[in-house]
Amino acid sequence: MSRRPRRLRDFDYRGLHRYSLTICTDRRSLVFVKPSIVNAAIDQIQQSASAHAFAVIAYCFMPDHVHLLVLATSETSDLRAFAQSVKQRTAYHYKQSHATTLWQKGYYEHVLRNDEATLATAKYILENPVRAGLVAKPRDYEFAGSFVLAAEQLDELWQCDAEALRDVGLVGTP
Repeated sequence: MSRRPRRLRDFDYRGLHRYSLTICTDRRSLVFVKPSIVNAAIDQIQQSASAHAFAVIAYCFMPDHVHLLVLATSETSDLRAFAQSVKQRTAYHYKQSHATTLWQKGYYEHVLRNDEATLATAKYILENPVRAGLVAKPRDYEFAGSFVLAAEQLDELWQCDAEALRDVGLVGTP
């Protein structure tokens, strides 16, 4: 039996915040290995982001989980509602063609603090396939990207080191 990750006790999860999310597949099944499955999930995440006022700065679909770096764009943005929508939409569409459960219960979130650079976190997320040995360079991984950063911006991001991102004033920038 899997337990749901605990949320921060004294944090509302509403308003203009940045979050790093990790959502794992049911039984850590290797689901996100086909472009058709990933593209369908991306479409549903885009719809959820639009409906709940979130910008997806970075996403990375690993075979058995997905990482999302999101930025709330409204004082009424609610991470819990957004995450529920993402899981519900993607699970529904996945089940239509695969007749199995997509996600395990819950999700993991990290609220980015003011001293954590958004783009440094994006870079870390987008480099997951390199650390996992799936590709040699982040740009070679087809299941990672951004809904707000252009390909040229991602190329620049991958060439910067974390210290350079901090030096250009991106620390704490939503």
